[in-house]
Amino acid sequence: MIFLPVIIFGLGLIIGSFLNVVILRLNTGRSIATGRSACARCSNKLSWYELVPVFSFLGLRGKCRSCKAPISFQYPLVELITAIVFVLIYTKSAFFASMGLVSLVSLIGALVVASLLIVITVYDIRHKIIPDNIVYPFIAISLLSIFWKYFFTPGFNIAPAVISGILLSTPFFFLWFFSKGKAMGFGDVKLALGIGWLVGISGSIAVFLLSFWIGAVVGLLLMASSKAEMKSQIPFAPFLLVAYFIVSVWGVNLSTLFPIW
Repeated sequence: MIFLPVIIFGLGLIIGSFLNVVILRLNTGRSIATGRSACARCSNKLSWYELVPVFSFLGLRGKCRSCKAPISFQYPLVELITAIVFVLIYTKSAFFASMGLVSLVSLIGALVVASLLIVITVYDIRHKIIPDNIVYPFIAISLLSIFWKYFFTPGFNIAPAVISGILLSTPFFFLWFFSKGKAMGFGDVKLALGIGWLVGISGSIAVFLLSFWIGAVVGLLLMASSKAEMKSQIPFAPFLLVAYFIVSVWGVNLSTLFPIW
């Protein structure tokens, strides 16, 4: 059925537009729920037709209608990424096959988690910090997901699921502790804890390896292009979250990375 993926994609665009508001207003004192969006340069209040996800950016050719100041590419990118991630999660979810209530709640939970992680990723890129008021709800939902699986997934073992969060967060904790926060922020430790609870032990090891592989490749590319130096602070959360989506959406785990295991 092509109809539902299109609806999910459209929903992703709308949620992505809201996530941009959250990212830009978070910890600024501005209300996320109220207040019309405005141009950052001229403060002109935006009309509804300037707020249509992606299409308004294209129609305005990436410039404010009033002052012609360039509009950040963050807006359409976050909207498109959110929409694509939503569709990928939907097509991989049990709801795609069963249409059951339990699967629907699981799908909604997965979409909420994806939204929180997108906010964390972009915020960390912009500010080099993971906001507590986003990562703590993510950790809470991750922990609740373990009990949800315990009650609704036959044969689910709760002990390894709980251990997986500790397993993934421990190396990040040691990196943070022994480097005194220079090599790794404590926000990454908290983020890893929640991710570990979502992906299990095998998935946690895969996320750990993939995140460092991706980080190494990106770091080398940035240094090669002279956009970063050895002392430059490169946020690690994006690498963790890309690794998480690879593991959770495409089912990559330890045995996939190392078939001999």
